[in-house]
Amino acid sequence: MPEMMSGLEAALAEASSPSWAQRVRAGRDLASFVDVPEAAEVLVGLLLDVEDTAVTRQTAEALARVGTVAAVRLIALAVAEADDNQADWLQTGVHDALVGADGVPNVAAACANLARDQEDAVRRAAADISAWADDTRR
Repeated sequence: MPEMMSGLEAALAEASSPSWAQRVRAGRDLASFVDVPEAAEVLVGLLLDVEDTAVTRQTAEALARVGTVAAVRLIALAVAEADDNQADWLQTGVHDALVGADGVPNVAAACANLARDQEDAVRRAAADISAWADDTRR
């Protein structure tokens, strides 16, 4: 188990790097740790990265590929706080993940689950993400 934590710790450290490329890598690496509260908090920060849209896009893509309710909820939390530009890049990242059609059902199912979330902002954002997933299938 210790080697798994070191991967988490390294990714958490990279998330605050001044290098956008390292933050992109952190977003990809942390996507597999969505159930760890500390990682989840950092992932929302990466989804809303103010310095580089590549970090937003690739972190959203990594989380959409994971496709679990927990992963999609983090995207929804970011969508709820995002400005229009960030929202466009979040959508692009989700779209990138869903272009390989195997990912679409997971995200759609996660959004259906999040439609019952306790937080109103998450429910609204999940509806947006669900619409993005529908657009991808057309």
